[in-house]
Amino acid sequence: MPRFARYLGVDYSGAEAPNSGLKGLRVFTADGSGQPAEEMRPPPSHRKHWTRQGLAHWLAAQVNAGPPALIGIDHGFSFPRRYFERHHLPPDWPAFLDDFQAHWPTDEENTYVCFIRDGNCGAGHERQGDPKWLRLTEQWTASAKSVFQFDVQGQVANSTHAGLPWLRYLRQNCGGKLHFWPFDGWNVPAGKSAVAEVYPSLWMKRFPADDRDGDQQAAFAVAEWLRRADQNDSLPHFLHPPLTPAEQTQAAIEGWILGVT
Repeated sequence: MPRFARYLGVDYSGAEAPNSGLKGLRVFTADGSGQPAEEMRPPPSHRKHWTRQGLAHWLAAQVNAGPPALIGIDHGFSFPRRYFERHHLPPDWPAFLDDFQAHWPTDEENTYVCFIRDGNCGAGHERQGDPKWLRLTEQWTASAKSVFQFDVQGQVANSTHAGLPWLRYLRQNCGGKLHFWPFDGWNVPAGKSAVAEVYPSLWMKRFPADDRDGDQQAAFAVAEWLRRADQNDSLPHFLHPPLTPAEQTQAAIEGWILGVT
């Protein structure tokens, strides 16, 4: 029995400012009808493409209006345990989001990740990580890169540092309607929407690209995989990866990539 009515795949971009239209920010949606996922264009405006700010506002509206949706976003949702230890942070994910946004305010207007990295705003120098550090889920994924590894091909550091404050925004604006997996628990309560970190490279080659570019194909593959996993009842298997109790505790702070088992 499917748990969700809609499936949203988001290919995320960390370029430019939160109010910049970004070609690399794509959204595809699917439902239980069996029709292929379709691209969701941003509301009409002078910008051709989604902005991170506009996307966060739209996602919050979708969650609050219902019905339950499963949302996959392809950037890191948290940092390795060693980051918490280095900066003497409690093992508390909501507190981590608050602390991160205070030092890396990448949700503020006209703020680029590189501006904070260069010391022009924020206080990112007080909250640094080591590019060699990997979360447990990244150690389980052969090609995943560290959330601190900037300036390399296939890096996720920019999108992670740009996206984390918007997860905080969703948490603040969706009340109890949105379950952040696995931080709010490995089980998603019935009737709630859920958002999870995803890694489109796991699934992109499973689906013909047709005329979609790489960013579109990434978002399409996420939406399609989420839909199929829920429809064929394999989703519970992926929501409960085979972790030891100690690994579950670690992943509840570091996060986990849905689909990695």
